[in-house]
Amino acid sequence: MRIQFEKRIDQSKISGFLIPAASFLLALLFSALILILFGIDPLQAYSVMVKGSLGSTYALTETLVKSIPLMLTGLGVSIAFQMHFWNIGAEGQLAMGGIAAAYVALFLNNMIPPALLLPAMFLAGGLAGAIWALIPAGLKATIGVNEILTTLMMNYIAILLVEYLYLGPWRDPKGFGFPGTAQFVAAAWLPRLTGRVHYGIIFAIGGAILLWFLLKHTKFGYEIRLIGENPKAARYSGINIAKNIILVMLISGGLSGIAGMAEVSGISHRLYTGLTVGYGYTAIIVAWLANLNPLGILVVAFSMGALLVGGDQLQIAMQTPAAVADILQGAILFFMLGGSIFNTYKIKITHKKSIQHGEKTHE
Repeated sequence: MRIQFEKRIDQSKISGFLIPAASFLLALLFSALILILFGIDPLQAYSVMVKGSLGSTYALTETLVKSIPLMLTGLGVSIAFQMHFWNIGAEGQLAMGGIAAAYVALFLNNMIPPALLLPAMFLAGGLAGAIWALIPAGLKATIGVNEILTTLMMNYIAILLVEYLYLGPWRDPKGFGFPGTAQFVAAAWLPRLTGRVHYGIIFAIGGAILLWFLLKHTKFGYEIRLIGENPKAARYSGINIAKNIILVMLISGGLSGIAGMAEVSGISHRLYTGLTVGYGYTAIIVAWLANLNPLGILVVAFSMGALLVGGDQLQIAMQTPAAVADILQGAILFFMLGGSIFNTYKIKITHKKSIQHGEKTHE
């Protein structure tokens, strides 16, 4: 008997629902075993997580706040992944977007009319993220440098630059020694819809719709998909792969940069340590769980936000070690990602007799 993974030509709606549902159920069962080992009642723990992330207006708004940067960075990496350009640099692109937006708010607020300050920050954040993404894109397009290494290494440069600025030259002299820049002027604060939910969620929804349309209904979107599926066929058909790499990464980095702008303008109103907390890395998981679907990314990012907020509430309410929440989050992600493989591939079992006589296979 021989077991093989074979790529699915199409996927039924039933399997598209059953596979994620089964993966989630297995994740809950595995996580329950972990909780029992820690002496924690699984049902009580899950109840705390659900109530803490979805059980009240405040909980729901906090989940949305966590979801916004995941939505924007998830959209950013998804378009790059569509053409198999492995952009691991969303965290750094988010950081650069936050730096650029903060610079405008801190040092150009007297030169720009108040009504134009937020649009200027939006443009600066998007451009900074795009330019930061342009560096690995250019290296890949011109001399074939591996983008995984360059985008990953550039994250550390951007993260350290953020720390240098808010701990050094941009540090608030009136901040009583706390790390962070001075607070932005009120005109540089992104308006809020309810609670701490700011207009960044509108950026995310608008970006998802535009990206969906771009990928599904434009020539550019078709070229991106073709490059991802078969680069040789794309090259033979006359598609300029280098140009598309540059354009895709400008969009990818720009979306992540806007996420950084939204965080400093909508949440902290300053540049500080809470900007780079791993949203760009989690975005990779969000994009894959959504099967790179822009509209699906909104749903998965919200679910991920609920998981993050619920994990925090579990730690507070039940006095569990911080590692427990991280283990639960990791277990759920592991099973969900593992299950997503079966959306793309199916198991094919071939018996020895079938191999010899060319007959009878089971799937």
